[in-house]
Amino acid sequence: MRTTWSFFSAGQLQFGVGAARTIGRQANDRQWKRLLIITDRQLRSAGVVERVEESLRAAAIDYCVFDEGEAEPSLAVAGRAIACAGEVQPDAILGLGGGSNMDLAKITSIVAQHGGTPHDYFNFNNVPGPVLPLICVPTTAGTGSEVSHAAVLTDTENEIKVSTLSQFLRPSLAVVDPELTYSCPPQVTADSGIDALTHAIEGYTATDFSEMPLADGEPAAYEGSHPLGDTLAEQAIELVGRFLKRSVDDGGDVEARNGMALAATLAGLAFSNCGVALVHALEYPLGGALHCSHGGGNGLLLPFVMQFNLPACQAKLARVAELLGCPAAPQAEAAQQAIDVVERLKQEIGVPLRINELGGSREQLPEFARKAFAIKRLMDVNPRTPTEADLLGIYEAAF
Repeated sequence: MRTTWSFFSAGQLQFGVGAARTIGRQANDRQWKRLLIITDRQLRSAGVVERVEESLRAAAIDYCVFDEGEAEPSLAVAGRAIACAGEVQPDAILGLGGGSNMDLAKITSIVAQHGGTPHDYFNFNNVPGPVLPLICVPTTAGTGSEVSHAAVLTDTENEIKVSTLSQFLRPSLAVVDPELTYSCPPQVTADSGIDALTHAIEGYTATDFSEMPLADGEPAAYEGSHPLGDTLAEQAIELVGRFLKRSVDDGGDVEARNGMALAATLAGLAFSNCGVALVHALEYPLGGALHCSHGGGNGLLLPFVMQFNLPACQAKLARVAELLGCPAAPQAEAAQQAIDVVERLKQEIGVPLRINELGGSREQLPEFARKAFAIKRLMDVNPRTPTEADLLGIYEAAF
């Protein structure tokens, strides 16, 4: 039985309205004189990139912009970003955007420092040492990539998302400025927000750290749930319950936007230490084949996984219900309320409700289950140990 747990984060987290204006000074403090910004054309046209550029110009920081980022980035676009870094030779890489752009920046920072290709670093603990310094600046409230140790790419050939996880991928500097999320469209707001809720609930209901099949101090992709992670996850869940629907309904609701920015970062800290589990395992093949957003796929699957896990974590799901504002009820009833309120939230904010809405077919489900079951690190974190048949059953319930 394990008796210790660990906690990791970004080297520094700068949070608050206007935080993006500090980026140039922060880079100067670290003697980073040349940056590569990895972002996308939509953020450039929306003027978000310019706001970061202003801070860099004011601090006399030289920079180049790679704006070919895309949703659920492919290995091909990663190759182009890596080639750009090879030409620019930056002191640090700045990922600006949703999780996709930040993850692309992380992969680029690995290869820029250590060579090879992204394939060399897939899975956990395959990054041999510190990467090129990373600044991560989110423009959505969802992924928590600004504080996490994970980067996800899409292997389009094999129709699955692939993860690289290493504590070396924690950014040197995370700058979370809620102002950068104010122009986020409603559907992206919804998908990102339900992703944050998924992170918080999966981290909160993860296998307890003492029961993880690990020795004390053994490196692990995820620690299992522990007291610090629980504290962060609870706060994130409560914030999502208060502010997600408001931020989708009215993008100008500044209080809701600021609350969701905090929720996403807190959830990122929770899940990237405690773990994500079956929802993510099931989403990787689903999203890889059906090309839905990561957050939308997670949100679709979340209540079905909660239902499967209910026998193993009834008390914690009852607490989730309380945090989401459900009326007091006996534990078993409250746990079911948590599942029901997440399903209602999906409907209210426009997250896909069923796999068939994404264009999936029943014939695809067994292959999805096979691929998901192969992601063993996520099976270990889940509070209820599944079989491959269980995974197929969850897909069928969600179809």
